[in-house]
Amino acid sequence: MISKPDKNKKRQRRHARVRSKISGTAECPRLNVYRSNKNIYAQVIDDVAGVTLVSASTLDSEISGGSKTELASQVGALVAKRAVEKKIENVVFDRGGYIYHGRVQALAEAARENGLKF
Repeated sequence: MISKPDKNKKRQRRHARVRSKISGTAECPRLNVYRSNKNIYAQVIDDVAGVTLVSASTLDSEISGGSKTELASQVGALVAKRAVEKKIENVVFDRGGYIYHGRVQALAEAARENGLKF
């Protein structure tokens, strides 16, 4: 039989490789993205303390209607607004092993437009 490679395992390996090189600190936390089939989640994480500082997802009540890409940009804007409220401006972007395209790109660009620098 032909064994087809598991896409999620490949993504997890890419993510582990990237995570070995980047880490978030209190001054410059990590903006992590997780994408499921229906939803997208974003967290601003301080890896030194092991604490999530800010989070947002399509499950939040502030996010409403539209395509998945439009929802991702709303999540990016929301996580950026919440981060700026906590005086976080500089972050390291962690795309979670996903290709920088589509929903991940929309989230990142919306976060940049709303005050995050990366």
